[in-house]
Amino acid sequence: AVQVDACGLSCPMPIVKTREAIRDLAVGQVLEMLSDDPGSDPDMKSWVRRTGHELLEVARDGAVFRFRVRKTR
Repeated sequence: AVQVDACGLSCPMPIVKTREAIRDLAVGQVLEMLSDDPGSDPDMKSWVRRTGHELLEVARDGAVFRFRVRKTR
C-alpha cells in the first residue's frame, strides 16, 4: 500500500494529502493514511462517502489514526 503520513497536520490537510495521493493510484490499489488529528476520523468517513472510495479499515494506535482506503474509480 502507498502510505501518506499526515501526522502533525491539522484539518483539512490530511484529507487534502489523501486526495492528492489517491489520484496517482490505479483502481483497486490501497492507500494508507496516518494522522494524529482527531478530526481526521469524521473527515475521512465523510470524504469516502462523497468520493465513493472504500474505507477498508480505521485503526488507532495511541493518538495516531490509520486509515486504509481502496481506490474504486
